[in-house]
This record gives sequence, C-alpha cells and structure tokens, in this order.
Amino acid sequence: MSEVSSRDLLERLVGFATVSRDSNLELIRYIQDYLAGHGVQSELFYNDEGTKANLFASIGPQTSGGVVLSGHTDVVPVDGQAWTVEPFRLSENNGRLYGRGTADMKGFIASVLAAVPLFVQRPLRVPVHLAFSYDEEVGCLGVRPMLEELQKRPHKPALCLIGEPTELKPVLGHKGKLAMRCEVRGAACHSAYAPYGVNAIEYAAKLIGRLGSIGEQLAHPDHHDPRFDPPYSTVQTGVIKGGRALNIVPAECEFDFEVRALPNFDAQQVASQLQAYAEQELLPKMRAVQADTDIRLRPLSAYPGLATPPESEAARLLAILSQSSDFGTVAFGTEGGLFEQAGIPTVVCGPGSMDQGHKPDEFVSVEQLRGCDAMLGRLADYLSSDTNIAPL
Repeated sequence: MSEVSSRDLLERLVGFATVSRDSNLELIRYIQDYLAGHGVQSELFYNDEGTKANLFASIGPQTSGGVVLSGHTDVVPVDGQAWTVEPFRLSENNGRLYGRGTADMKGFIASVLAAVPLFVQRPLRVPVHLAFSYDEEVGCLGVRPMLEELQKRPHKPALCLIGEPTELKPVLGHKGKLAMRCEVRGAACHSAYAPYGVNAIEYAAKLIGRLGSIGEQLAHPDHHDPRFDPPYSTVQTGVIKGGRALNIVPAECEFDFEVRALPNFDAQQVASQLQAYAEQELLPKMRAVQADTDIRLRPLSAYPGLATPPESEAARLLAILSQSSDFGTVAFGTEGGLFEQAGIPTVVCGPGSMDQGHKPDEFVSVEQLRGCDAMLGRLADYLSSDTNIAPL
C-alpha cells in the first residue's frame, strides 16, 4: 500500500460521523483495513451491544515495553451549533483544516496512521502500540474493557502518549472528574396547601446550595495546586429538572453535578458530604411530613486525574519528542488516568488546541498537523536507535 499523508487520512476520518451516540465501527474497520495493508494486524474490543469497538495493534518486536499511541475515535455532536462549513467533510482555508474532530482528536490519529509505514520500516527495538477507543466523550467509558484485557497479558507497554490537543506542548497532568445525579422524591399537593407537601425542588435547591458551599471550601488557598487552572478542585451543577405546574407542589426533582478534582483529591468526598447532609439534615424534615420521601445519589461517570512525575522516564521521552521540558497541565480530562491505573505511565501531547474543540467550525492548523508528523518521526528515530539513555 502506498503512503498516505496525515492530511488525506484526516479527510477520511472526519468523513466518519462518529458522534458518541452512534457507532464507530465504520471508522474502526477503515483503520483495520489500512493497517492490514501495511502488514499490521489488529484486534477489536467490542461493547456489549456490538455496535462500537476499540482497536489495538502492535508494530515491532513482540516484547514488553514500548510506547502506546492512544486516541479516541468519538466526537461530540454538532446539533444546534452554527457551523459555516460542513462538519463531517474536511475543508481547508488559510492554513486551517476544518471539521468535527479535527482537533479533538482525529488529527492525532491521522498523524499516527500516516507514521505507520515509517514504524513498519524501522528496526524498532521495542514495539509501538496503537490504541483507539470509543465513548471517551461520555465519561472515558470505552477504553476500560481494552485496558482490562491488556493488564492480563504478559507483555505490557512501558508508557502511553495520548494525543489530545495541547498545541504539541508537553503535558503531565490533568484533573479527574466525577459526575453524579441527585434524585429528590417529595410529596405532591395543591399549592394552596404547600406546607402539607414536600417540595422536591426546594429541597434540591438546598442540596445545590450545599454543593456551592463545598466548592467554596475547595477553593480555599490551602487546597491550591498552582500547576492547574483553576488551581483547585471545582464543583458545579449543570442540569436540573422538576415540577409539573405552578399550582402543584412538585414531587420530583433531579439535578446533575460534577466535580473536577485535582489528582490528589478524592472527588467521592464531595458526594459523601452531600449524602451526609441529606441524611442528617434534610431527610428527617421531609419524612416528618411524608414517610416515603427520599434523596438518592447515583454516579453517572468518573475518571481519575493524571499527575506524571517530571523526573519519570515517560516525562523524559516526552521532552525528547516535543523538544521541550516546559511541562504543563490541562483543564480537560483524558483517558490518561485510566492508563496510569492500568500500570502504564502516561503523558499527553497532540496537535491543535482544545480552544477549538467542541465548538462550531472546529479546526486544526496544517502547521500543527505537520508538527505532529515530525514528533512521531522523532519517536521512530528514538525507538530504532542504539544510543538511547534508557530502555523503554
């Protein structure tokens, strides 16, 4: 198979509308066929419904060690966004490549695929692994079964590079996330007799107020980590619904909240504090009016933060690849903490900026895509060199 540029590969990848709510199998099978054309075999890890799959492939010797190049194939929806170009057809203007997923993060995947012939041709001392996942955008859900399987295998990668958009700047950390839903069950009655009912919206408001107080405590300077922006763990309520009519005391209300947690903070503490407040202060008052009222918390999604030490082997390689040791952090989450939990040290560096991610007219610059191509070329040089400082 002849070599294809990262730009042309990105055009193909953007053409697959892999919104998280839909299947990614058409894209995955395209990648699988592309790899097979270069003599690279891959395996798929399907979801329970068989509608989505992760892809994992290895190039080079079948040994432990090596580097995972990781990216997610799903993208966020375009519904309701004011695009001026076709979101699922790549277009170019003034050095920018437009389309959904160009920055987040099909640009990186395109560069990885363009580098496959180079990795195949080089005498790699350790393998390069490709790991492409689904459902990252809805809570880093899809990569988990693939990581569970990799943990069982005798040959494990030495580190992982996740190509989320960082403008090719080296990143060692990000916050974790916990998303929760709080369901309040009150007791309805005519609003003229409001004291005889249990207003679920009003009790939900008390819970949301308590979340605000917890957030203020987390923002105290004692809890700051200056590597992050903002430099503390945050709490916010993003969705709420309840009530049927103004003259009915509402019997149901639910709201969703999230915690963006510094790597050294357990986000579950926020949920535990809210649960304790509900049980100790609110439920006794509610049940004094109606015995079967309730407040329930249930998790929606969660992923851990990432804090790779700057003196680690992973950080040292990232400095070589990015040609910078000015390590930073990002505010958004990645699958990096999950790779870390699986025993694979992880760093983040990829083309484009998250300032364009999730927005209409998302783009990655041609310059950034070329820069990523060059970074992967340096990886091929490093892994086929006999003069490395330390093995991977």
